Amino acid sequence: MTTPAVPGSRVPEAVHRRRWVILGVLILSLLIVVLDNSILNVAVKTISTPAPTGLGATQSQLEWAINAYTLVFAGLLFTAGLLGDRLGRKKILVGGLVVFGVGSALASSAGSPGQLVAFRAVMGFGAAFVMPATLAVLMNVFERDEQPKAIGIWAGGVGLAIAIGPITGGLLLAHFWWGSVFLVNVPIVVLAVGLMLWLVPDSRDPRPGRIDPLGVALSVIGLVLLVYGIIKGGELADFTDPAVLVPALGGIAVLVLFVVHERRSDHPSIDVGYFKNKVFSAAIVSISLVFFALMGVTFFSVFYTQSVRGYSALETGALMLPLAAAQMIFAPRARLVVDRFGNRATTTGGMLLLAAMLAAFVTLDEDTPIWLLETIFFLMGTGMAHIMTPTSVVIMQALPREKAGSASALSNTFRQVGAALGIAVLGSVLSTVYRSGIEGSLGRVPAGLRDTAGESIEATLGVAAKLGPAGKALVGPANGAFLHAMHVTALWGAGITLIGAAVVAAYLPGRPAAPEPHDGEPDLVTAEPGAERAGGGTE
Repeated sequence: MTTPAVPGSRVPEAVHRRRWVILGVLILSLLIVVLDNSILNVAVKTISTPAPTGLGATQSQLEWAINAYTLVFAGLLFTAGLLGDRLGRKKILVGGLVVFGVGSALASSAGSPGQLVAFRAVMGFGAAFVMPATLAVLMNVFERDEQPKAIGIWAGGVGLAIAIGPITGGLLLAHFWWGSVFLVNVPIVVLAVGLMLWLVPDSRDPRPGRIDPLGVALSVIGLVLLVYGIIKGGELADFTDPAVLVPALGGIAVLVLFVVHERRSDHPSIDVGYFKNKVFSAAIVSISLVFFALMGVTFFSVFYTQSVRGYSALETGALMLPLAAAQMIFAPRARLVVDRFGNRATTTGGMLLLAAMLAAFVTLDEDTPIWLLETIFFLMGTGMAHIMTPTSVVIMQALPREKAGSASALSNTFRQVGAALGIAVLGSVLSTVYRSGIEGSLGRVPAGLRDTAGESIEATLGVAAKLGPAGKALVGPANGAFLHAMHVTALWGAGITLIGAAVVAAYLPGRPAAPEPHDGEPDLVTAEPGAERAGGGTE
């Protein structure tokens, strides 16, 4: 029988001693999942280049190379967390890493855009089993008093991935072929799996009950349809199109059926009564809006720095370092602010700072000193750090410890839905405002190219390049139309973030909640990886 670290502790002594090393392994696993998307953003232009340099992918194919990952990832997150609670989080984490590594190797050797989309979906499948498991394992190797600090460091790992992703992608593309941005994942996966098997204990819900296959199916189908509709709306820049409304509304209808089924089931996948807790629900909303803002800003700021300001992909990655650096610096320390001022003040302040920085994008022009953009990014990262850490702690501590996988899955599912919504909604606003702004300047463009030229600033500049000297007259109007569209989009993002600030100000607690004991047995945590039994428990 394993020995607790201290009397009354749920964590065995052997696990307690290596808890910080285990956290490092978990962050390494998280790193490759987050890193992948930020690397791909840098490689998009190269992949669109005709063979042999790239795959000759169209803009739509590139979007689906990104979205296939997000779609599968978001759709399976909730199920992955439930399976981790039942089968063992370590088993699920290792399995997810292996699938992710195989998908990365296949993507690196894709021979066509269609293959790349398919292999990206495989990567999303594996990643869905990695992210919730990392946070669930964390909750079971740290005692409650250390969990806020550990979650802060975990959140800082996200900032680290955002920081090194674009830089790594730029360096790889400068020296190797486009597939290297995927192949680089493989050795990291091998290292992470080895360390996982060696160091990380397994844990699961000691009383998982019967599996709810109908609930699992409804959650997957509902999330996939909803996220597909969101992504399609961003692609078409029209949320009233039947191709958008049918899947989105269908997804909402299926999720309503899921809620009804869960409320009536005697063995639900998750107790939907958790959402009656206003603190829990407010934390979920705020963390969703953080990723809404992050992904939306990343989307239009890349076009601003590269298309309007003329920076390279590598330089753009370097310009985003302040955002990531602020998260890395402040996320682990945000708990200290919470200890002094409480969750409500800390998170509301973070949301207001984030909204202010989104609004500050209206000050950016073609010749704005670049230090101003760097300041905005740094303060955005500061605000996000003071939202992500306290809300993650609130979410994870709101549910019983043995349901850590489900809590993590809920948190990460809403993050991904928020991210997809940020790209779709803010991307749609950007596209619509840009098109209306550039239309008056497309009179000199041949009729057959006008629709294409009006799609985006990249499309306009591409057509201008084909027209030679006559196309130079389009560059100025394109930049002006994009800057106006960026300003409008940023204000939309700021307004939505202010709504989030109002929600957390109303419902989050004013000071840290006192630890609450949970009924039932503690999680089964295996002290030594080699001592695991079939069920994941100990004697």
